[in-house]
Amino acid sequence: MEYDAKLDSKKRITIRGAQTQFYHVTEKKDGTIELSPRELVHPDEISERTLKMVDKAVRNFKTGKASKPVDMDELKKLLD
Repeated sequence: MEYDAKLDSKKRITIRGAQTQFYHVTEKKDGTIELSPRELVHPDEISERTLKMVDKAVRNFKTGKASKPVDMDELKKLLD
């Protein structure tokens, strides 16, 4: 479906027939706006194992136990 839309006075756009309630928004330099549907998960639905891994990662980060920063220039070269 394609249609034209206009911002309202609070700078909002209504999405007709939206399939989901949450979206990730990407605004590009050329003015293009990209919406990607997102499904949020209730914290009770996250597994115990996953929560333990997150807790461990946070502890490691706080104590400075982390890998070297990732060189994003390499990734950019691969994507080009």
